[in-house]
Amino acid sequence: MNRIIGILFAIIVLVSCNSQKVYSDFDISYSKSGGFAPVYENLLIKGNNVHYSFEGQGKKHKQDFKISNEDLKKLDQVLSQNNFRRIQEDRKKLYDNVSTSINVKKGPNEGSKTDASLIIPNYQTNWNNILGAFQDIINTNVKKQ
Repeated sequence: MNRIIGILFAIIVLVSCNSQKVYSDFDISYSKSGGFAPVYENLLIKGNNVHYSFEGQGKKHKQDFKISNEDLKKLDQVLSQNNFRRIQEDRKKLYDNVSTSINVKKGPNEGSKTDASLIIPNYQTNWNNILGAFQDIINTNVKKQ
């Protein structure tokens, strides 16, 4: 009996550890979270596979889909054209603000940026263009319920 309980415990631990893998194994991530009424939105890209999740406003939605090489190339071009690596973050403290973080772990635009403390005004247009590219991917591929 103890052996069966031990095996079941081991299986539960392995399954629970594996379920979080999608949130750590990505090439590009877009994450939006926070606010007075918290909202959590994630878009994680690994190769051509994309995991999207949304939680907030009384709704929960998860979806996996594939993205074309052409769309990946467009996203990479937007990151390059808007100098993703050169965007500078401000250091002011903000509270109850919905912030967006973008992490690129692969390619020439490798880096991490967030607007949690705002973006320096000179780079705001670039940041908005990059956010727009991610929002286009979400709007095109995610089936809202």
